[in-house]
Amino acid sequence: MRKRGMEREEGLIVDVDYIQESLKKKTTISRSWILIDTNGESKILEMDKYDIMQRVPIYARDLRILEPLLSYPSTILGRDKAIVLNLEHIKAIITTEEVMLQDPLDDNVVPIVEELQKRLPSANLNSQVQGDDEENLGPQNDLDTSEENEFPFEFRALEVALEAVCSFLDSRTSELEVSAYPALDELTSKINSRNLDRVRKLKSAMTRLTSRVVKVRDELEQLLDDDDDMSELYLSRKLVDDVSSPSSGNSIRKWVPASPTLGSKKSRASAATTHGGSDVEELEMLLEAYFTQVEGTLNKLTTLREYIDDTEDYINIQLDHHRNQLIQLELFLSSGTVCLSVYSLVAAMFGMNIPYPWNEGHGYIFKWVIILASIVSASIFMSIMIYARHKGLTGS
Repeated sequence: MRKRGMEREEGLIVDVDYIQESLKKKTTISRSWILIDTNGESKILEMDKYDIMQRVPIYARDLRILEPLLSYPSTILGRDKAIVLNLEHIKAIITTEEVMLQDPLDDNVVPIVEELQKRLPSANLNSQVQGDDEENLGPQNDLDTSEENEFPFEFRALEVALEAVCSFLDSRTSELEVSAYPALDELTSKINSRNLDRVRKLKSAMTRLTSRVVKVRDELEQLLDDDDDMSELYLSRKLVDDVSSPSSGNSIRKWVPASPTLGSKKSRASAATTHGGSDVEELEMLLEAYFTQVEGTLNKLTTLREYIDDTEDYINIQLDHHRNQLIQLELFLSSGTVCLSVYSLVAAMFGMNIPYPWNEGHGYIFKWVIILASIVSASIFMSIMIYARHKGLTGS
């Protein structure tokens, strides 16, 4: 028997809705989020993905981009009524009325929260003053003036996020340069295991930082190359279109998560056709400014990588020189060993304890054998050295 979410089984009454809600809470993880509205007021909430989906019209697949346990590349995703932002440590959802930032107590996120609280109210007050001065010009004139003079709320929040990310990457690059260049210079002057290990760690850090900078650069470049994607970030414009559209009536249409194809290429193309490509110039200028900054950071890392490669080449040349010196020393020792072997052969021949008639009464011959054996050994050694020098096997 089922009635109003209640189920009777074996004399027990079970609240099915309560059980489903409990299971949903057990399977989802609540995270800390901070909400900042247009007045700069903020509050911290503990929300899971279902709470976020009820508050902001986005899909669960979009929230996976913000999962800290999943390795997603840097993303700026435009949806119907929200912008999903995943740039380094900044994981945010931006709407026309508020900004939601994940992990507000993180050391890298706290300055961004302070900057948002500082910038958003000032721009909002300016728009209110302009609205008071032009309140007698009619609603349509107010709408046009607002579109022309006021920088949209979502773009102000996006600008703060991009500025924070670019500054963060640039500061990390500067710190790496301060540590890397002296370490490389020290390595060229003295090659030892300590300096080599230090440079190895710095090179690994540079590789990881370069990968992060390239991800941000590629995302900005992808947005700049596609006007349709940039038009999707105009949340305020789409909101005005929904209000003024004849098919929407007098109220804003309700967002219904029925089809995952919303926000697809087709819908973006229709929005771009309605507004034209020139309307994205404002956002394009904003993105180009930070794209240039990220490109400059990447150029610094590229220069550092080239310096490291040059240092490695110099070290390899030094090691090759030392290796050649060892080879030359080995050649000298081998040549000397061969010559001594000839001398030892003569000594062994005359040292055999075999009676011969010619070795009796000829004691004076001993010194001549010694002299001639030494001359032959020295001649062989000099011949080997002259041949090696002629073939370039020894240094000049």
